[in-house]
Amino acid sequence: MGHWMKLKEENPVRTAVRFPMKLPLQIQTSRGEFDAVTENISANGLLFISDHLPEVNSRIEFTISMPSAVMGSATDVKIHCVGRVVRSFQQDGVKKAAAVIDEYFLRA
Repeated sequence: MGHWMKLKEENPVRTAVRFPMKLPLQIQTSRGEFDAVTENISANGLLFISDHLPEVNSRIEFTISMPSAVMGSATDVKIHCVGRVVRSFQQDGVKKAAAVIDEYFLRA
């Protein structure tokens, strides 16, 4: 019988299961607003793609509309999130940033 071995976590932020979802976002920062698209999302945070990336450690706010099929509800669920950017990078010419969600609120 095989044994499961947990590898040392490279980034402690990555503790929740990430789901690949492409959802539109409008991110608010102290320097203004910009559009983005999620690449993946979890209960703790998200990875997003945008032409404009906020600085690492900057505070961000965004409202995300989670599809009803994913949430198991009759309608889409809007969630307002407050978080902070923990890293940003460029991969194959695409600008990406990861953010931790510190607080979230359901919106009617």
